[in-house]
Amino acid sequence: MAGYHLEAIEAAPLKDDVDIVIPTIRSLDFLEQWRPFLRHYHLIIVQDGDPSINIRVPDGYDYELYNRNDINRILGPRASCISYKDGGCRCFGFMVSKKKYIYTIDDDCFVAKDPSGKEINVIAQHIKNLETPSTPHYFNTLYDPFRDGTDFVRGYPFSLREGVQTAISHGLWLNIPDYDAPTQLVKPRERNTSLCRYVDAVMTIPKGVLYPMCGMNLAFNRELIGPAMYFGLMGEGQPISRYDDMWAGWAAKVVCDHLGFGVKTGLPYLWHSKASNPFVNLKKEHKGLHWQEDMVPFFQNLRLSKESDTATKCYMELSKMTKENLTKVDPYFENLADAMVTWIEAWEELNPPVKNEACDEELNPPVKKGSVKDVKAK
Repeated sequence: MAGYHLEAIEAAPLKDDVDIVIPTIRSLDFLEQWRPFLRHYHLIIVQDGDPSINIRVPDGYDYELYNRNDINRILGPRASCISYKDGGCRCFGFMVSKKKYIYTIDDDCFVAKDPSGKEINVIAQHIKNLETPSTPHYFNTLYDPFRDGTDFVRGYPFSLREGVQTAISHGLWLNIPDYDAPTQLVKPRERNTSLCRYVDAVMTIPKGVLYPMCGMNLAFNRELIGPAMYFGLMGEGQPISRYDDMWAGWAAKVVCDHLGFGVKTGLPYLWHSKASNPFVNLKKEHKGLHWQEDMVPFFQNLRLSKESDTATKCYMELSKMTKENLTKVDPYFENLADAMVTWIEAWEELNPPVKNEACDEELNPPVKKGSVKDVKAK
């Protein structure tokens, strides 16, 4: 394929087009190891839990830090759509960002090394994944044909080789796999090492196929899919947790398929350092383990209307379908569907759609009572 070299991306890392979003309850000492790769980027830190706790950020980083008081102040009553005491709070960072790309990472993740011992630049690889097309309509057996040293194989239709825009880049993890609680209990010592389980591949997830999206090493094009990247209503006060990224992944994949965007998974890897407590996880997950048997078929079978031609419209239609089809599983889904609508309302207030001047419409509609007046005010 025409030369799209990783080295070129490393030299021009699009630092003005990427925000790094980190949810946390602790000081971010882990950023010291990431300094060679993340120091050029702007960080959006979403502090979960007790807002009175002081979060320390290593010197030299450019960042904004939002705690629950800030979220309440900025969103007002609509803050109810942002999860509390759950990693899903990260989506507030997606909402306040103004960059094209988002990379989100957990605070127990560190720089990994490939089998040759070279440290992996996750941002460079994610950018490459997002800046090159996806091929969701026909599977290429050499995986991503836009990587150096590969191409489309014999029998791949030339009419499909242009591919489609990539909306999501889903990275993986060395050391601690992203397992659910029952699997953790069965395999407490299992580890993924770079020598035996490092797969040097990026592939497009085919259209119509869902996948379990993990939020700890994830990048996406905010301009294409941002409003659909809602991590649900989870954590304190809710009957479910640890399904925030699953919900976002299923919803965003359906929206991508409908709008004609692609999703990639594989490289880059990072090092996931800490296994969470499987007994605590089981308490958080147990309803989700049952409900996913209904949620997954729901997403597999739904069809969005042709009128839903933006991520926002798709997500509003999806909220209605959620209420109509999943409330019978549990009343929680009615609350979730309402939160999805609130999420879109808050998103549009922070990110008002640009209107067509030729139609004499306002470029910036007036702020409604009780809505955001100044996101950056502290």
